[in-house]
Amino acid sequence: MSLLDRLHARLERQPATRHWRVGFSGGLDSTVLLHLFARLRERGLSGEVQAVHVHHGLQPVADAWVEHCAQVCQAFEVPLDIRYVRTDKAASLERAAREARYAAFAEVLPAGGCLLLGQHRDDQLETLLQRLVRGAGVKGLAGMPESRRLAEGRLWRPLLDEPRAELLAYAKAEGLGWIEDPSNADTQLDRNYLRHEVLPRLRSRWPGVDRVMARSARHLAEAEELLSELACLDLRQAQVGERAFAWIPLPSLALAPLQGLSEVRQRNALRAWLAPLTRQPDSAHWAGWQALREGGEASDPFWRLEGGSVRRGAGRIWWVPDTWQMEPLPLALVGGQETLELPGNGRLSLLGEGAAPGWRIAYRQGGERLVVPGRGTRDLKRLLNERGVPTFLRERLPLLWRGDELLAVANLPGLDGLPGGGRLEWQPADGVAGFELP
Repeated sequence: MSLLDRLHARLERQPATRHWRVGFSGGLDSTVLLHLFARLRERGLSGEVQAVHVHHGLQPVADAWVEHCAQVCQAFEVPLDIRYVRTDKAASLERAAREARYAAFAEVLPAGGCLLLGQHRDDQLETLLQRLVRGAGVKGLAGMPESRRLAEGRLWRPLLDEPRAELLAYAKAEGLGWIEDPSNADTQLDRNYLRHEVLPRLRSRWPGVDRVMARSARHLAEAEELLSELACLDLRQAQVGERAFAWIPLPSLALAPLQGLSEVRQRNALRAWLAPLTRQPDSAHWAGWQALREGGEASDPFWRLEGGSVRRGAGRIWWVPDTWQMEPLPLALVGGQETLELPGNGRLSLLGEGAAPGWRIAYRQGGERLVVPGRGTRDLKRLLNERGVPTFLRERLPLLWRGDELLAVANLPGLDGLPGGGRLEWQPADGVAGFELP
């Protein structure tokens, strides 16, 4: 069966779409993939086919690559969308470029569309070896998935089971031309070192190593799927039931169900929970989880990760993004005002009445006291302790003042009443941005 026929057979097992987007760098892999889909279009492929070229500007010849891609697309009669991205200097330029590329792909992918990438079996083996020497776990050693969600569509690598030699033979037989990225010869880069120095020796010693390692990656992918299902079951137990402070717009889990799991199941569940929020913690970082889990809430333990922290409060653990670490600013209220935008801290509403002259919004500094109906004057700290208000929330709770008199604390029943019988309601800003690994 020809490469085109094999691709056609795989295509029939894929969900239907009206929007095919081919990630087109101009190299061998993406050129073959684009040509194959142009041929499939001749066979009656439903939906539009469009190429997407991401211009990183990292190579002096990047502009020439754009011209080459335009010529190829014109010859194949395929529209070309060129996306220019900026890759800031980072510790890992390769990673930064990859993230910029996937962000560009997600931007152009229509809802329900499918992004096609040309990675092949050799790429999968390089990925597997690269992650192995970096100490990756099951998820990493499963390699690149054949398909996954991307934005409002999906990503599919239809050539992942094909060796590069097969793509090269196809390109030569069809008379295709492609770009050779000069950086691919730089063995100072880890992936290139594996490609030029390590894999040839492995193949020389074990001729069938490509198939064997690809099979191992599939086994690991199955294992990862089972671990994901187990994580979903465990997380479901930590997400059910009523919870205090349901109005806090931050991801959280009940701590007790997690503490009842074995150590390895805790880590498995937390990896799944943290995946859309931050980068996965490495082995050394898990000591932070142990300290958080075993510490008392009064000590306000936290587990510092990239972009935020995991904090304890109200019998739960919470993902608190870095934006919640910024101190909110006090604001004066205008007479009659019923709603107020709080910079970086959401929106405040005075339900039942408007603001009176001289009212203002400020935040905890320590030492505040509040008159509580039926109880007299009480320390605010004690009142917050009685209600189990998480420590990370206390400095963001809007307080309504009239001069030096504390009138109300937003959202806390019994403390949020306004002098005229209304209520102080706060809608916090979540500050949580979704994060997806490329």
